[in-house]
Amino acid sequence: MHQSVQFVLVGLAAITGLTISPTIAAAQDLELRVGPGGLGVYDRDRDPDRYDRRGRRGCDPDDALDIARGEGLRRAQIIRMSPRSVVVQGMTRRGPERMTFANQRGCPEI
Repeated sequence: MHQSVQFVLVGLAAITGLTISPTIAAAQDLELRVGPGGLGVYDRDRDPDRYDRRGRRGCDPDDALDIARGEGLRRAQIIRMSPRSVVVQGMTRRGPERMTFANQRGCPEI
């Protein structure tokens, strides 16, 4: 009887090990992030910005506006986008002002 209980326990351990293995392998697409929003677990395959990060080659208009606002432009708006540059216009204390960014990833200022 003692030996049959051992066989059952070994069998259960083997079955449990087989069911846990695929779960561990699938968990490698998960990412643990700590940020301003707190602690979060993100699935890399379901990340909505994943395609945008790879596909976007130029300056993101929202990034250009954020940089311009950070430099002190109020009511910033994009007035022209070309394959080479992004022009943002806004107001400063001295009056209307323009900032020109290269149409590359990261929006470097020209």
